[in-house]
Amino acid sequence: MEKLGYSSTYVKRTGQKRDGCGIFYKTSSAELVFEEKIYYNDLVESIEDTSALSVDKDGCSPPSQTDMQEKEGDHGNPNDPRVRLKRDCVGIMAVFKLKDPSLHHVIIANTHLYWDPEWADVKLAQAEYLLARILQFKQLVLSKLGCTPSVVVAGDFNSVPGDKVYQYLVSGASDVRPSSESSDDQPVPLSSVYAHTRGEPDFTNCTPGFTGTLDYIFFSPSGNIRPVSFLELPEPESPDVVGGLPNHYHPSDHLPIGAEFEVVE
Repeated sequence: MEKLGYSSTYVKRTGQKRDGCGIFYKTSSAELVFEEKIYYNDLVESIEDTSALSVDKDGCSPPSQTDMQEKEGDHGNPNDPRVRLKRDCVGIMAVFKLKDPSLHHVIIANTHLYWDPEWADVKLAQAEYLLARILQFKQLVLSKLGCTPSVVVAGDFNSVPGDKVYQYLVSGASDVRPSSESSDDQPVPLSSVYAHTRGEPDFTNCTPGFTGTLDYIFFSPSGNIRPVSFLELPEPESPDVVGGLPNHYHPSDHLPIGAEFEVVE
């Protein structure tokens, strides 16, 4: 990547996992001003009432005994909300100053939320924390730099279009917390690039056991950027995805997604 003119910033997952989240940027086009890392394990500190999270959310059935044993062996009793929130997931956000001619500032955030479809409460708590941190970061940029940056949020959200995590990200609505604690206003107004331009793709993740859309690029439509093009994905019947991924054509079980934006002053 350096040979192609890119620099990067990265956060490794906590615990024993070796993956993480990174942001690569072309130094000839953008300057990294400052960054913050997001550790979703910090949510554990916010738990005061062990009834704050429940095992069964979003109409899902409780985990099977095998799943319970796997999760308990990984982090302890999965019925304990403090244990449930300690998933070692991370994110990263950075503010960049675009170089001539626009000199516009933009926040880029990248994250990877927890995977388990039966633990929708954990994923939703992570999504809420993500937007709260981005809002704080946006206010910090305004305070330090005296400007209101555009916002782009991308990553693997392990959530399909229309589920509670997706709906929260595009509307700010949540029923995880008591209504007295819920925000009436969306913390950071977001719109999905693909939904905004042509509809969400049929899938971004393709395995023999699951095929669906889990990855997104969100942007703040109230900012000074707008998407002008996006990366096309294969159709479900494309020969390069038949049988599931990864394969010779695609080195991951997730397909790359992408978008180009223009600055609107």
